[in-house]
Order: sequence, then structure tokens, then C-alpha cells
Amino acid sequence: MLRNPQTRYRPSPVIDLPDRRWPSRRLTQAPVWLSTDLRDGNQALFEPMSRERKLRLFNELVRQGFKEIEMGFPAASSTDFKIIRQLIDENGIPDDVTPMVMTQLRDDLIDETVRAVAGARRVIVHLYNAIAPVWRRVVFGLSVDEIEQLVMRHVQLLKEKVAAHPETEWVLQYSPETFCMAELEVSLRMCNAAIRTWDAGPDRPIIINLPTTVEVATPNVFADQIEWMHRRLERREHVVLSVHPHNDRGTGVACAEQALLAGAQRVEGCLFGNGERSGNLDLVTLALNLYTQGIDPHLDFSDIAGVARIAEACTGLPIHPRHPYVGDLVFTAFSGSHQDAIAKGFAVQDPKGFWEVPYLPIDPKELGRTYDSIVRVNSQSGKGGIAYLLQRDHNVLMPRRMQVEFSAIVQKVADSSETELASSELWELFQRTYLAPARSGGNLVYVGHQLFEDDAGQALILEIELSNGHQQSLRGVGKGPIDAAVAALGLPIRVDGYEERSLGAGAQAQALALVEVAWPGMAGSRFGAGGHTNIVTASIQALLVAVSRFEGGPAQLAVR
Repeated sequence: MLRNPQTRYRPSPVIDLPDRRWPSRRLTQAPVWLSTDLRDGNQALFEPMSRERKLRLFNELVRQGFKEIEMGFPAASSTDFKIIRQLIDENGIPDDVTPMVMTQLRDDLIDETVRAVAGARRVIVHLYNAIAPVWRRVVFGLSVDEIEQLVMRHVQLLKEKVAAHPETEWVLQYSPETFCMAELEVSLRMCNAAIRTWDAGPDRPIIINLPTTVEVATPNVFADQIEWMHRRLERREHVVLSVHPHNDRGTGVACAEQALLAGAQRVEGCLFGNGERSGNLDLVTLALNLYTQGIDPHLDFSDIAGVARIAEACTGLPIHPRHPYVGDLVFTAFSGSHQDAIAKGFAVQDPKGFWEVPYLPIDPKELGRTYDSIVRVNSQSGKGGIAYLLQRDHNVLMPRRMQVEFSAIVQKVADSSETELASSELWELFQRTYLAPARSGGNLVYVGHQLFEDDAGQALILEIELSNGHQQSLRGVGKGPIDAAVAALGLPIRVDGYEERSLGAGAQAQALALVEVAWPGMAGSRFGAGGHTNIVTASIQALLVAVSRFEGGPAQLAVR
């Protein structure tokens, strides 16, 4: 390592803005949201999303309430081209949702981009080029004048191309890439060139998007840059000022919040901050930050666990257990003093008043979470020790969320008995909670099943017994046994997790199936377990146990 390595880096310059106004402002409304999960988030993955996963995530973003969604780079990706054409040709884009596609300033790419989206009701075409000094000097070898000519020529080209498709409402988005590292006068010159060439006006909307392509300064500097541009952009009343913060310094959310104070009206990012390098703006965190300030974000995160599971399934990336608002452990207190304060806060909380519970910035139930394990769980006698004993003595390795759920059950038993539970007692409680209900005496008892192939997939005939002794024979078809069992039950449930374990060795060893089920409209998820030498049987038993643990769940089957 070089001696005094810090001398190799230049500090960011201070912006000359003595009358800055953003520090004294407060946020009062949500911005326009654009999700770039399908493009910026996708290119950051070990394995880019397949067509099926992209379409699944697109539909989830629509359900959440996003009105602008970046679909990708159709001129450079055949997958992106086919997806956007499929959605347009099959009327798969709701009327109130606008797709965005991006391209560099190249004639052939612009031509292919227009071909990819022609015929859409409304579309945003995102043109971008890097303008900072290092890029001008090292990458392109172009002067500022030459860069400006490049911008004007390609905006004019796009303008001519889209004129041939009047059935589509065309919106230009121009981004001076590397804005945060460029001279403000150069950024303004490029943006105004795009505004004039596009002839922005009431019937020719334009978005000027200012990115922290690579974070190089503190958020206050970025806010100064945004306010400086906000005051000087031509035809400002016809411009939507947008920001695209990355997270190289870990301040992407702070940059977005301060940029909104400084005049930005729109933000771009990914659900959980996915993106190149350290990621980009975390839209969920920003939206729920607004929510805690009494501002409606106009995005639906009332089932945040469901959003997280879909994002994980589509991207293949896990969400950190301490991720703000979303992580499995963010509403779990391990400190005794924190537990005490939270318990006292719940005791005096007025359900009709402002939310005021210590250490909980938001009511977990607003996000579809529960109060289970918020208090009375600690690293010494709670989740950690319970999980260790079950794994060591009984070969049961529980998923993290199941650990949190079961620790609350154990804590109640320990409190009532006022004694420490031995490993054998933990195992008995585990079996009583997760295994026994599907075998006998439960609300939803497994009797038997038949599995066979069907033209539409795998078909299942499921025999169950309800608590009143009545037996039912149910039939369902799905992609696999669990999917078929869900179809057979006919309940609005969603399987959020499935894992297999072995409870021994050899051919006769029992398989242990662990299933996590969510029921939209009911807070939280429930776990079930099944043990059998046949893994399909174990899986179906686990599903039935999980369903039976929802209050009133089996009763919906009883009336069929």
C-alpha cells in the first residue's frame, strides 16, 4: 500500500450557491417513481433474469403501483426487444403505465429502439451520453462543442424517427451521464441543447435525468448541484427533473431525499437498491421513509414480505436480514432495554393516535408484518439457542423466519412454566406445533393422496379430514406436487418458502419438509413441517399444517 494513499484522491468541489434553499424545505408529496429493476437491476445480477422472471417482476411492479417502468435496452438485447414487443402487441401494459427504453447516442441503436416500442400508447425513450472531463478526454477524445453537437444531432434523429409513429405519445428523457462529476455549466449546456432540439413544450414532454453515475461527494453537494440546475434549465415548466442516484458511498437514499428538496420531481431506482457496483437508490426505503413522515408514497407495500420473496425469486439475490423495513430481523429486539421500552410503548399506544412505540419507526402491521418476536427474544435464551439445540440434537435446521416464529412460541411456554426448557422439551414442542397437526387431532389432517401426470402438469387427488371428522377429496393440477396441492385446497394462499431436510441416515430415514405460507389479507406468514419417508407426503403434510395455523383457514374448507 502506498504511503499516504489519501493524497491520490481529489475532494469534491463545493458548489457556489450561497442562497441555497433546499436545507430549509420539507418534503410534502411523493415523487414520480420509475423502477429500473428490469434494466439497471438486471445487469447487476450474476445471472440476468430470464424472460419469464422479467415478466413476473414487471407484473409485480405494476401491482405495487409503479406508473413508469424501465424495460431495458432493446437495441442491445434480443430478450428485452422480445419482451417489450410482446407486451405492446398483446396489450400487456396497462393504460396508466408508461414503459421506458434506453439507448446510447448512435444512429443504428436509436432506429432499433424506435422499432422496439412503436405502437405503444405512450413510451419514454431515454438517450444518454457521458459528459464529465475524464470521459471526454480519455474515453471519447471529444471537446465540449463536439459533445453538444452529438447530443443535438441524435435528439433531432429521434425526433424525426418518432414523427412516423403519431399513434404513440413519445417522451424524451435525456441524461448527461456522469453529471455529478461534470462541470455544472457543461451539464446545463447539454441539457438545454436537448430541450431546445426536442422543442419541449405542453405537447412535447421531456425528462431531464441527472444521475450520480458514480457517487463522489456528500449528499449536500448533490443537492446543491440539483438546485443549481433546477434554477437554470430552459423551459423549466415543461421539464420533469429526475434523479438517478447510485450508492457507491452508501448515501443513495440521502441523495434522493435531498435532491427532492432541491427541486427534483422524479426518482429512478430499484426495489431494494440493486444495481451496478454498490447498487442504486433503494425505492422501498425511500418510499417508506416518506410514509413515516406522513406522506403517502402511492406505492403498495402492505405485504412487504411478499414483495421481498418475489424480488428474491426473480433476481436470485437475498435480502439482508437487517435491510431497512424489510429484513427478517428489523422488527426484532435482542437488547433487554430495547425489549422493555417496546413493551411499555405497546402498553400505552393509542390505536387511533400517532404511532409512538420506542425503537419501531413504523407499525409492522402496516407492512403486513406481525408483532410476533418483536420483544422477549434475545440471543442468549431466544432464537439463537433454540435453533442451535434443535439442529445439534435433532438435525432440524430451521430457516431464519421459522426460527423467529418458533422462538416466540417457545418464549410463551417458558414464561408460563417459569423454567428453562430442555432440548427434549423443545423437540416435543416443535413436533406438537409443526408435525402433529397433520397426523391426528389437527384442524386439517392428512389422510392420503394420489399423484399422476396430467396434460396441464401434475394432478393430485388429496384426501383430508377436518376437525369435525368430515373427510373431503380434493383435486388440483400444478407444476409440481406442492403447486397441485395448493390448487386442490382452492384457498388464496402463496407458498413463500420450501426446504427439505433429512432426519436420519439410510434408506428408511425420514424426510423433513418445511413450508412457509402467506395468505394475502392476513398479517405475516406461517410455517408447517411434515415428516415421512416419502418427501411428497412430507411436503403435503407441511403445507396442511401451515394452512391450519391461520385463524379461520380450515373453516373455509369446511363450508365447501
